[in-house]
Amino acid sequence: MSVLDKVDAATNLAKNNELQLLVFRVSDKSDSAYYAINVFKTREVVESKNHYITQIPSSHPLLEGTIVLRGLQIPILNLPLWLGITLTKDEVKKSNILVCDFNGIIIGLRIMSAFRVIKKNWNEMHAPESYRMGENNVVINDTRLEDGSLCLVLDYEKLLADVIPHAMVDVFESPSNLKDMEVPAKLKNGTVLIAEDSKTAQRHLKQIFENANLSMKMFDNGKLLVDYINALGENLSKVPAVITDIEMPEMSGFTVVKLLKSNSKTKQIPIIVNSSMTGSNNKREAEVLGADGFVDKTKSQNIIPLIISIMNQNK
Repeated sequence: MSVLDKVDAATNLAKNNELQLLVFRVSDKSDSAYYAINVFKTREVVESKNHYITQIPSSHPLLEGTIVLRGLQIPILNLPLWLGITLTKDEVKKSNILVCDFNGIIIGLRIMSAFRVIKKNWNEMHAPESYRMGENNVVINDTRLEDGSLCLVLDYEKLLADVIPHAMVDVFESPSNLKDMEVPAKLKNGTVLIAEDSKTAQRHLKQIFENANLSMKMFDNGKLLVDYINALGENLSKVPAVITDIEMPEMSGFTVVKLLKSNSKTKQIPIIVNSSMTGSNNKREAEVLGADGFVDKTKSQNIIPLIISIMNQNK
């Protein structure tokens, strides 16, 4: 049984504020770090030596080329090089390719080996402030393995934005229906609250709200957003909507939805889930928990029209 065969259903994990991580290494060296990715963004691990890479002229230095896997042409990103590690020819031969799905975009990440799958509660995921300093930091949060080893979760959205920018949201693309929509006064005069831990995604959302001349307040995880709302007490009139990612340290987006929608004071606030985990299970779970909408991160420019539509329907 492969490590990926041990994955449980995403919905069951989400209800318990849990996640499963595929732990891997990008080097054979004894002191090399452990890295992780949410298993629900992974498809499979294949041996590099079994797949011919076709190079792409004038491409980004981290884009090695493409392979064909079951009829799909998949771009291969040099994850070790992104982390400042250069593999030898022998290491490249022994390496594997981790095939991932981000917003329906299939990519391959070069890794050395898949280690194992671990289950964690989101409150066991930590995001020290040092990870958020500067535009070039590639680590988004971390956790500990059973032996105490540090395991780093990377900002894969930053990697995609760096190497395949056209695969990410176009922050300047204004939906054609936005100019025809009546913006509710509560949205014009209020501040939308956003929980998002990726600096890349934060930057995209800030730009989208600036382009629309609307106010927003960003939180680095769901717990910070929920704590802020709780501190407001009865004074929630200036919160027209909440936007939340799913994957975040301390508290997942599903827990944010569950807590706010089960509270009589906050259940009327529209909540939009904005995630790169776009599988049908995640969309269905968001709906079951009470979320008012779900937007793929590559289509984040559609969030504001969706908020307007929901607010107008709820009049």
